[in-house]
Amino acid sequence: MFNELARPCKKQSDYIKKCQTSWLNIAEGGKRGGKNVTNDLAFCIALENHPNKLHLVAGYDTSSAKLNILDCDGFGILNYFSGRCKEGKYKNRECLYINTKTGVKVLLISGGGKANSYKSIKGNTYGMAYITEANECHPDFLKEVEDRTISSDDRKIFHDLNPKSPKHWYYTDYLDFHERQQKDNPNYGLNYCHFNIFDNMSISNEKLKKVLSTYDKSSIWYSRDILGKRVANESFLFRPIIENELEYITETPKIGYISMGIDFGGNNSAHSFVTSSIMRDFSEVNVLRSDKTPIIDDIHKKLKQLKEVFKRHLLFVLNKYGKIDIIWADCAEQILISALQEVLDELGLSIPIKDSVKTPISGRIYAINMLLMIKKIKFVKNDTETIVRALQEAVQDSEADDDRWLDDGTSDIDSIDGFNYGIEYWFKQILKVVLEGGYSE
Repeated sequence: MFNELARPCKKQSDYIKKCQTSWLNIAEGGKRGGKNVTNDLAFCIALENHPNKLHLVAGYDTSSAKLNILDCDGFGILNYFSGRCKEGKYKNRECLYINTKTGVKVLLISGGGKANSYKSIKGNTYGMAYITEANECHPDFLKEVEDRTISSDDRKIFHDLNPKSPKHWYYTDYLDFHERQQKDNPNYGLNYCHFNIFDNMSISNEKLKKVLSTYDKSSIWYSRDILGKRVANESFLFRPIIENELEYITETPKIGYISMGIDFGGNNSAHSFVTSSIMRDFSEVNVLRSDKTPIIDDIHKKLKQLKEVFKRHLLFVLNKYGKIDIIWADCAEQILISALQEVLDELGLSIPIKDSVKTPISGRIYAINMLLMIKKIKFVKNDTETIVRALQEAVQDSEADDDRWLDDGTSDIDSIDGFNYGIEYWFKQILKVVLEGGYSE
């Protein structure tokens, strides 16, 4: 079931035991701290003998729920119930059917990151629920999960989360309340535990040293990712490229899968175009070209301008690198998408235009910083000045409760958005490679 390297440490074992008698179980801490594996094991143990049939697993979206809970690097629910489970549909919803000691259980799979996500889980009563990256989900979704488990015969809710700013809503509006209840009543049923990478018995000392060597120990990311502390982001968001710009500049980029990201500017903002090369083994990102349009109020002139700059950007990349494999843009802007398609048709190009993924801003900031920190991102000299300058000027929004850039027109967020759209589809694969092996030569 779990190999020898993955045996829980004492802290994890104590948490798992307490899960069996607690209704709210929260595992918080740094990256690779074993939070998911620990919660998965506790959830599976409880599921074996749970009296209810219907249960829920969720994340920001269904993909994160599947990756973090069902798969969990080979140590998730699919592994625990190997040979006893199968994917299917339950009332037209994605689910996992599991044969347990007390009969067949149904695990519905849901996403909880949007304001209306709670609607997808209404109408059901769940015996247990496991929400991964709970602080990335919408507060209304977490509230609905609590409501939908009230009548459970053995109510259990599991959360895992990576630390955020101390003033993030999850702490101020959610966790603080339950901690006060637990303090007033020791039998309330909150089971909270903090983990970090040093608690993860599946990481060898050799690998741990390699991981630690990729982090600046004075950075916010070391405090959060490694030590698992709740630390607020302050001032400039991407310090490495401010302090050591030349380390990230190249004249000989590596060419792999070439992807263009386009951000359509609204009022008082510009259209931006950023094309990047993602190595096919996800080991590095090279930014090849960045352009943006001047700000124009007239909608007709702005549309013409979009087509002109898009065409110029296209031809530059094609002439220099020979191809563009895909274009990512906000497909909700159909008039603007049609304008792009007209340019492609005029040039006789059949490059697909896909809907941008739009990862949460905090996730984009994290991914970019990780690529900068471990120096797995390069910018082509003289061709990428707008995106380099945009990253250098981006600052934290001091009023936000999470990592978020200040978007008040004082810095070029349009270029950062275009850059993100071009690479964020592969964020998880890129970070997995560069943080778990791609950093070693």
